[in-house]
Amino acid sequence: MSWKRERPETPRGYHHGNLKEELVRAALGLIREKGPNGFTFAEAARMAGVSPAAPYRHFRDRDELLADVAARGFQAFEVALSRAWDQGRPDPETAFHRLGRAYLAFAHDEPAYYSAMFEAGVPLDASAELRAAADSAFACLRQASEALIAQLPQGKRPPALMMALHIWAMSHGIAALFGRADGGRRPLPMSASDLLEAGTLIYLQGLGIGRNSPPKPD
Repeated sequence: MSWKRERPETPRGYHHGNLKEELVRAALGLIREKGPNGFTFAEAARMAGVSPAAPYRHFRDRDELLADVAARGFQAFEVALSRAWDQGRPDPETAFHRLGRAYLAFAHDEPAYYSAMFEAGVPLDASAELRAAADSAFACLRQASEALIAQLPQGKRPPALMMALHIWAMSHGIAALFGRADGGRRPLPMSASDLLEAGTLIYLQGLGIGRNSPPKPD
C-alpha cells in the first residue's frame, strides 16, 4: 500500500470528508517515515490537514490511533493468511509453506501496518477490536498447525498451540531480520522465503511430518 500527499500550508478546521480515515492514513505515512513512536498526535493532525484539536473527536490520544491502525493491520493480515492457507488445499504441507510466504510478503509489502502491529508497543487489550483482530490472525497459524499434526499418530502429536508459536516466532524473526523493505534488512545469500521454507521443512521433519520424514510407528 503506497500513500503520499503534500502537507498543507495551514491546518483546516474539522469540516473534513472522512477525518478518521484520513488520520489513519496520516499515521501510516508517519510510521513509514519516522517509525511508530517517532511522531506526535499533533503531527498526525497536521499531516491530515486539520487543527490539533480535531482528532480528539475520534481518538483519545496517539496510542488509541495506533491501536486502530494495528487492528486494521491485523485484519488485513488475517485476510492474507487465510487466503494463503485456503483451508489446507491441495494438502496441508503445501498450504503451510504458502502460509509462510504470505507472512513474509505482508511484512515486506505493508511495513507500516506490520510496525504498528508488532513494534509500537500497543497492548492487545487496548481495544476489543485489536484483540479480536490479532486473535483471528493467529488462529490461522493454529488452524494450520492442527491440520498438520493431525497426520501424526495419536499420542505423538505436539500441542497445536506450541507448534503455532514456534512457527510464528520463526516467521517473525526472519521477517524482522531478512524480510524488511527498509535499511534494516540484513544481507542474506538467499531469499527470506527460501530461508523460512528450509527452516519449516527441518521443523516439520523433526516432528515426522515432512514428506521425507521417516514413518512414525503407531
